[in-house]
Amino acid sequence: MRTNIVINDDLMREAIELTGLRTKKGVVEEALKLLIRMRRQNSLRKLRGKLTWTGDLEQTRLDK
Repeated sequence: MRTNIVINDDLMREAIELTGLRTKKGVVEEALKLLIRMRRQNSLRKLRGKLTWTGDLEQTRLDK
């Protein structure tokens, strides 16, 4: 998808330095991937304590 956006120059500069990515496009795509991953993790965290599991934990650990 092609789009034009205004991004804070200082934020972009720091993001490029920290990630080592060479392009603004790369930085934006990496940021979007991170945002999606974090939101999905939050969705999973909301399930904490609401699911039940049955099985033998020790046996599961041994079943490498």
